[in-house]
Amino acid sequence: MTDLDWAAMADVLELEAEAHQPYVQQALAELAHLEPQRVLDVGSGPGVAACQLAATFPKAEVTAVDGSPELLARAEQRAERLGVELRTRVAEFPDGLGELGTADLIWTAQTVHHVGDQQDALNRLARLLAPGGVLAVVEGGLPTRWLPHDLGFGRPGLQSRLDAAMSERFNQMRSELPGSVATVETWADMLRTAGLDGTRSRTFLVDRPAPLADGARRWLCGTVERYRHGLHDHLAAEDLAALDRLLDPADPMGIDQRPDLFLLTAKTVHFGQKPA
Repeated sequence: MTDLDWAAMADVLELEAEAHQPYVQQALAELAHLEPQRVLDVGSGPGVAACQLAATFPKAEVTAVDGSPELLARAEQRAERLGVELRTRVAEFPDGLGELGTADLIWTAQTVHHVGDQQDALNRLARLLAPGGVLAVVEGGLPTRWLPHDLGFGRPGLQSRLDAAMSERFNQMRSELPGSVATVETWADMLRTAGLDGTRSRTFLVDRPAPLADGARRWLCGTVERYRHGLHDHLAAEDLAALDRLLDPADPMGIDQRPDLFLLTAKTVHFGQKPA
């Protein structure tokens, strides 16, 4: 995994997962016919999706798996608030997977790309499936949109330049991972290589129109703060100044006050089933 301090990002991670919940609900509807006895959410973070899995499959033993005890503590607190049964397990990804035992359904969202050898990670996940079990991997989709093209200040098209900078930073992150392996990311084919059948990919929309609710707005503010810090060397001075203005709580054109912020994105979920 990368050296990101996931526990320090807990608030933003939880707000992000809550803002993106519609795609998880749509993806789980694709799996509603299943009757799993044991479900794993691998790389669960603060447990937003894990709690949705527990609510969708109330008869199953659902376990949130993550390398951060602090994030799992938040998952337990969330499950208690929502009144769902959720177990937690500390395990590093992917090295700790072998200790988890088998499952009938494994969900993992935006976790595999943090591993140098993505195919090996998928192979390990597939080995955890019981016969007939399903693996659902969330990777890819479309870049998130939340800004109008013209903010009313700065150079128009800031969102596109942020996308380009994030793509460059992502490629750098991938290249610096231990054991990084260049992979053609055709995820359905990768799942087939892992020994799964019936592989398919579905993309689900998240559409939260303006004005954004408070939780999504707070997530956006935390995300822009991360952009401002992490993309300092990838953006022009005028774009950094625009981010500073967006982050100014006293500015009526900033994130805290402007009424035209929205959330529009799409997440792709890749499904595969272990032969019975």
